Amino acid sequence: MAESGGIDCVGKSPMARRRLLQTMMAGGAMVSANSLPTGLGQAADLPVTSPAADNPKAGGFSSARFKELTGGLSTYIDKGEIGGFITLIHRHGAIAHLDVVAWQDQENKIPLKRDTIFRIASMSKPVTSVATLILLEEGKFRLEDPIDRWLPELADRKVMRNPAGSLDDTYPSPRPITVGDLLTQRPGIASHFDAPSPAIAARLAALNSANDVDDWLKKLGQVPLIYPPGERFIYGYSMDVLAALVARASGSSFSDFLQSRLFGPLGMVDSAFWVPEAKLTRLAVAYEWDSKTGKRGIADPAVKSTFAIPPKVPSGAGGLVSTAEDYLKFGRMLLQGGAIGETRILSRKTVELMTSDFLTPDQRKMPFFYDKDFWAGQGYGLGVSVVDNVAKRGEPCSVGQYGWNGAYGTLWFNDPKEDMTAILMIQTAYGETSPRIQRDFRTLVYQAIND
Repeated sequence: MAESGGIDCVGKSPMARRRLLQTMMAGGAMVSANSLPTGLGQAADLPVTSPAADNPKAGGFSSARFKELTGGLSTYIDKGEIGGFITLIHRHGAIAHLDVVAWQDQENKIPLKRDTIFRIASMSKPVTSVATLILLEEGKFRLEDPIDRWLPELADRKVMRNPAGSLDDTYPSPRPITVGDLLTQRPGIASHFDAPSPAIAARLAALNSANDVDDWLKKLGQVPLIYPPGERFIYGYSMDVLAALVARASGSSFSDFLQSRLFGPLGMVDSAFWVPEAKLTRLAVAYEWDSKTGKRGIADPAVKSTFAIPPKVPSGAGGLVSTAEDYLKFGRMLLQGGAIGETRILSRKTVELMTSDFLTPDQRKMPFFYDKDFWAGQGYGLGVSVVDNVAKRGEPCSVGQYGWNGAYGTLWFNDPKEDMTAILMIQTAYGETSPRIQRDFRTLVYQAIND
C-alpha cells in the first residue's frame, strides 16, 4: 500500500483485516541507554542494536547524521505510534547502516532482532511484478497479450456504465484485459479504496468466500469492470490476478514459483505467504492506529497470527512476509540490473522497462486514494513508483528513484544514482503514522549522505 490517509478498519476481525490487506496490498554492537541518540526521550530504556561502524564516512554517509535517523524515527515510539523499527541501508556494495530499535512484541517485551519477520503488505507487489517479468523474458507472454488464454474466467468482460451503479447496467468491454494492464494496475477491476459500491462489495465477497484460486477466479469473473481496461490506475486487486496468471502460465503454484525462481536463488529464506510454527517466535506483532481513539491497538498477534497458516488465495498484492535482510537481497538484485553475483533473475533491460513510467499525463492527474498530489514528480512502472521530477516531489530524492511501500508501514526504495537501497520495517497499519514516518525516513536517509 502506498502513502495515503489510511483505511479505517478498526473493529474488524483479524481475518477481515488479513483479507483487506490481501486486496491492497543479530549482528552489531549493543548500544547502552546512556549512548542512545537524542530523540529517544522516554523510550531511553529500549533495546537498540546498531552496526559497529565508527568510520565517519561508512558507505559515503556520516555516522553522526545517522544518529538523526535513529533519533527522528524513535520519536514515533515515544508517542506510542509504533512499537519499534528496523532501518537498513546498503550503499556502494555494503551495508552502511542498520538499526534494530525497540519491540517486536511490546506487550511481552520481546525485542526486535535482525531476523524479525514482518508482514510486508503491498511490498509484495514488486515481487509479483518480477515474477511476471521472469516469464515475459522466457516468451510466455508479452505486455500487450490478452490474459484470456490463461485466465478464461476473466474473458469477455462487461463494463459498468456507472462505476457506483447497478451491476446489471453494463456494456461489452472495448478490449480484453492485457498482461500490461495488470502490471500497471489498469485493468478496470473495482477496488475497495474507492467509495463503497455494489462492484466493490461483490469483489470482496468473491475473495472472502473463495475456497481456492480457481474458485476465486470463477467468482471474480462474474463481477463486471468499473472502467474499460487501460483507462485508469485503480489500486488494489490487479497483482492478485497477476499471481494467478503466473501460476497458470508456469504450471506451478505461485508460492512454488516464487520459491524456485526468486526466493531460493536469492537466498530469501524467510519470505513466503505464511510463517511456519518454528518461525512464529520471530513474527512481529502487527499493530493498527485507531483514528477514533487516537491509540494503537493490535491488528494481528504473532503466536495466533492469521499468517500462521497458508492462505487459500495467495495474495500477490499484499500477502507476503519477509525480513529486512531478505528484502535487501531483492532490492539489491534490481539495483544491480537484475543480478547478484552470478545469480541473474532478470536482464538489465527488463529492469529498465520495469522502472519506466507507464502512466499517461491524465492518469497522473487523478487522485491516489485521498492524495491528489501523489503523482506529483513520480509515475508508475511495472509494480513500482518512479521519480522523474525532484522539485515536484518536494523532498530529497533522485530522478530514477523507485520502490514501493506497505500498509503496515514498511518501505523500500532503490536510488540508482546514489547506488543505494533503503528499507524501513515497522508494523503499524492505517492512520497517518505510516505516511509520516515513511517520509521522515526518506528525508533522514538522504540527509546522512556525506560524499
